Amino acid sequence: MTTSDPGGGAGPRAATNWVVPAGAGAEDGFDLAVVAGEREGWSHTSLWTVTLAAGESRTVTAPGQELLVVPLSGGTEVSVGSTVDGETFTLTGRPDVFAGPTDVAYAPLDTPVTLTSADGGRFAVCGATTDVVLPARHLPAADVPVELRGAGQSSRQVRNFGTVGVLDAGSIIACEVITPGGNWSSYPAHKHDEESEHESALEEIYYFEVQEGPQGQPGLGFHRTSSTPAGEIDVLHEVRDRDTVLVPHGWHGPCTAAPGHDMYYLNVMAGPGAERAWLISDHPDQTWVRSTWEHQEIDPRLTEGD
Repeated sequence: MTTSDPGGGAGPRAATNWVVPAGAGAEDGFDLAVVAGEREGWSHTSLWTVTLAAGESRTVTAPGQELLVVPLSGGTEVSVGSTVDGETFTLTGRPDVFAGPTDVAYAPLDTPVTLTSADGGRFAVCGATTDVVLPARHLPAADVPVELRGAGQSSRQVRNFGTVGVLDAGSIIACEVITPGGNWSSYPAHKHDEESEHESALEEIYYFEVQEGPQGQPGLGFHRTSSTPAGEIDVLHEVRDRDTVLVPHGWHGPCTAAPGHDMYYLNVMAGPGAERAWLISDHPDQTWVRSTWEHQEIDPRLTEGD
């Protein structure tokens, strides 16, 4: 079983192949760099996060991938392609990930993106392998569908800026989830690790941010991944702010947020299938919980539009 930080926060936490604690994935000026094809058993999805000072720029080049720029805090100019014949999009962004949806920018296959932030901020660049070429474009925050899932203590808010039917793309599927403190999300546990009429084969990245307590106490939660016929995996991770968990296969969920600490995660998915689809199977021991939601109210801390 993979665990991190059993001592309750003292000292550094070790990275494993599927868990990247905050800071452990820093590389080449990025706070996090998980790149498709650069670790054993990981082939289709990438995620970079970066902190830019005022006026600073950073370029992401990812051959064989399409890219999606997601502001985490602050706004940025996104240059897609060369300075001669490329396009530039202004992303307004947001104060932080708990403040509501953000606008995003999509960059086509084999096209680098350069982020420049006048006031500074933190940004994510999601990537996925593909052979499909589509035009660059900007999706305004107002066009991001916001969905409330579950009910009661399984209530969560999903912002579908990069899902099928919202963003036309070759293979990437991306969204973000807000789980209020004390609630469970990615529940029932589910899987998408084989191609069938009922399921898609997709890798998935979970990048977390967790709100502090009222006096700056560090937040926490938990993430679980367990084995399926597609492969052995056993991850139980105490999630802290800016941790990342990779799901190559397996039942994944629940993700739980400790009371008093709202949890955010950014999901990035892609796989080898010919069809871009997100089809899942519920864990048979947990799917019953869906039948209880019709008798419960949505958590009042959540809204359909922040």
